[in-house]
Amino acid sequence: MRIAILGGGISGLTLAFYLQRAGISYDLFEASPLPGGNIRSEHHDGYLLETGPNSLQLSDELHDLLRHLNLTDQIQETAAVSANRYVLRAGKYQKLPGSPPGLLLSGFFSLKAKLNILRELSRPAQPPVAEETLAAFFRRRFGSEIVDYALNPFISGIYAGDPEQLLVHKTFPKMVELEQTYGSVLKGLAKSGTPGTRRRIISLREGLSTLPKTLAAQLTSAYFGTTVTSLARTTDGKYQLTTSGETPAAAAYDALALALPAYAAAPLLKPLFPEAAAALEAVYHPPMTAVYTAYQRADVGHPLDGFGALHPKVESPYAAGSIWTSSIYPNRVPDGHVLFTTFVGGTQYEAQARQPAAEQLQQVHLELARFYGIRAVQPVWQYRYSWERAIPQFDHRIVAAHTAADALEIAGIYSTANWRAGVGVPDCIRHARALAEKIAKGAN
Repeated sequence: MRIAILGGGISGLTLAFYLQRAGISYDLFEASPLPGGNIRSEHHDGYLLETGPNSLQLSDELHDLLRHLNLTDQIQETAAVSANRYVLRAGKYQKLPGSPPGLLLSGFFSLKAKLNILRELSRPAQPPVAEETLAAFFRRRFGSEIVDYALNPFISGIYAGDPEQLLVHKTFPKMVELEQTYGSVLKGLAKSGTPGTRRRIISLREGLSTLPKTLAAQLTSAYFGTTVTSLARTTDGKYQLTTSGETPAAAAYDALALALPAYAAAPLLKPLFPEAAAALEAVYHPPMTAVYTAYQRADVGHPLDGFGALHPKVESPYAAGSIWTSSIYPNRVPDGHVLFTTFVGGTQYEAQARQPAAEQLQQVHLELARFYGIRAVQPVWQYRYSWERAIPQFDHRIVAAHTAADALEIAGIYSTANWRAGVGVPDCIRHARALAEKIAKGAN
């Protein structure tokens, strides 16, 4: 059995790595000369920047992969203050409670919101609704204030999304399961585990791009700088590829693995599977810009004692929020500087993401100055990195894409990418590893 893997991001690299360990023949093709897809670490003027994911939750699958690659000694923990998370409320940053009990004891939420949280324990469960959004689910379980000041900024900052559009059963299926099993989300959290605990958040000492670079170096049959331009199917059901750049000797493949963004996979599928291609092409990827802004520490009034701050849409901000990079990784900036990584765009801030670069940089500086008590007229340094199509949205359009992906497996085409697995790097690693195990089992 021989498999062609299309895409050399974290999903494709992980799939190839575990297929190789299982003794399954593969060829991996990646259009870029560099591995890793959106995982990029860049050095600029004494700053170490992540222009993709900024940090990772240390899942079991990620830890296993780091161990297989002998990278566990490269793990960099976040600073202790990163446990603190802030949310903008009434024009000021307030610390968000870190656990369900904290929601009731802190002054962050109103008395009405706290009563709504308590009432969730006795609020009856409702039958699952396929099209129920995150906002609708949390509003009926916990009330509008929780949606506005907890759910909305979290979804905007982490998923670049809008909870009024994202589907709960696709984004937070565990919440649906808890309601159906225990009759209450809070009861379910209490009975199924320890509520409020967080996985370790990590990076790697030289940046997260160390992970895909190390993975790529382990692969024996990977072709970078090689674009797959078309697919064809032989009379016996195998697949042939037309490529630019270096190609392997194998003429046909028993199966394909699409480790590509949905919009990149769609045109390849269109001649053979037009309905599947249309479903993948419809997946929405909003634009996003990361703006990196540095100041002298003495010019910033805020203590920056946390991971960062998120902005609820109801506060009418310019940006979705900022990570306080110099607080969580102090060694990544020059001495005496602080660095903000600010996210402009996503579904709720699409207009800002399409503004000219100079306007984005200036508007981010003005908002930072207003919220953080910054006295400097201009930053000491700024940089921006943009994605025209960023994180795939798990809204109503993703349902057809997932249905199409299931149907394509019958034709020997597997899908493993963030639009299929989940948007986080640990999700992609988990899914790709499981797919490798599934393929290996079927080959034996």
